Amino acid sequence: MTIASVPSASSSGNHFDRLPLSPATLANLQRLGYLNMTAIQAACLPPALLGKDIIAQAKTGSGKTAAFALALLANLNPRRFAVQTLVLCPTRELADQVTTEIRRLARAEDNIKVVTLCGGVPLRGQLATLEHGVHIVVGTPGRLMDHLERQSLQLDALNTLVLDEADRMLDMGFFDDIVKVARQCPKERQTLLFSATYPEGISKLSAQFMRAPLTITVESQHSEGQIEQRWYEVKDGQRLHAVSELLLHFRPASTLAFCNTKAQCRDLVAVLQAQGFSALALFGELEQRERDQVLVRFANKSCSVLVATDVAARGLDIASLGAVINVDVTPDPEVHIHRIGRTGRAGESGLALNLASLNEMGSVGKIEQLQGRESDWHPIAELRPASPEPLRPPMATLYIQGGRKEKIRPGDVLGALTADLGYTREQVGKINVNEWSTYVAVDRTIAAQVASRLSHTKVKGKAVKVRVLNDNDSAD
Repeated sequence: MTIASVPSASSSGNHFDRLPLSPATLANLQRLGYLNMTAIQAACLPPALLGKDIIAQAKTGSGKTAAFALALLANLNPRRFAVQTLVLCPTRELADQVTTEIRRLARAEDNIKVVTLCGGVPLRGQLATLEHGVHIVVGTPGRLMDHLERQSLQLDALNTLVLDEADRMLDMGFFDDIVKVARQCPKERQTLLFSATYPEGISKLSAQFMRAPLTITVESQHSEGQIEQRWYEVKDGQRLHAVSELLLHFRPASTLAFCNTKAQCRDLVAVLQAQGFSALALFGELEQRERDQVLVRFANKSCSVLVATDVAARGLDIASLGAVINVDVTPDPEVHIHRIGRTGRAGESGLALNLASLNEMGSVGKIEQLQGRESDWHPIAELRPASPEPLRPPMATLYIQGGRKEKIRPGDVLGALTADLGYTREQVGKINVNEWSTYVAVDRTIAAQVASRLSHTKVKGKAVKVRVLNDNDSAD
């Protein structure tokens, strides 16, 4: 059965209170600002709460995490300390985001244990957490296979299996791993599969281990008024310089720029940094530590432009992204939809700016065919700097040598900055505490002063080493 269209999120009758959820869960949803269901939530939650297997196709940013998280939480017994839900994600970044969202939605219940199992972090801590008992595991296929082979992950009590961004996992070659994981789950379980596109592998995958799944398709295109999309014809030699012209003309607070190759990423970042932009690159060869640092700095508004390949950006979800620039046209029109869908989320307006040379017009035609409309072309010559001021991010990132291992918490850092040093809460942005290090966003104009003063005070009763990270800097 296929549900091809569903009510809009704002229509009457789409309140969460029409679902069979506990009063505590409904109260928590209200506190979190979840008032009306999105289209995918309205379509998926009623059958999911009845225990149906579901294949759901929906664009990125449509609210799918809550669509499966509320279902799996309703199916959970908090008093049983065993893995009852397994969520597979293509990347560590998406797994971290899913874990965070599940924890927020699980606040109505006491003591729900959620663990993230991904590569790039030591096994030791994950093994210790699993030994103490968890309810929900979120992870990437490779690391989950590792735990299953070690028998450190037991799935006997599992009642819900979720595959998030299944199309991306297939693109990354995880088909066999997904099948192996699914075969180790109890047969009597619910399976929820979410995908932005519907490649052939999805039906092949679902046929192997899903029971009469209900297929739900939500509008895969973005509403025309939500994302303003513009196209500019360029010669290959002027492509990189055209990116800086777009940035100075539109001046988005944060921009995700897509390139088709790692070499193009490196070249563009070098050009932008030479022109005074705060730009960082994200591509497959980065070590996990470098990747984490780049993402932290982009998310905390201390980097204006993130230049990435499609593979590196999978599972990346940045709130309030001002613009997406397609530096190169992707030959896959579905990937184009996925790229531009990262802006204009949660009811905000977005900007998608595309550069195309004559030899890319065939790919542009495929995108037009998929979108069902012609491209809106503009001349590069119309671009003018909107301000003589350089485009700089509002924040800078301080690197503190010390993290969770030193028992540092975000509140300790905030207290040192506000209560001890007298800075205002408005001058301090996001605080990310990792195992061995801490990143703090502060107002760019006072960053050097803050770093110097914080180095001469104490955090959690201990002296700490602090420095400001620059764009070509790496924390050691």
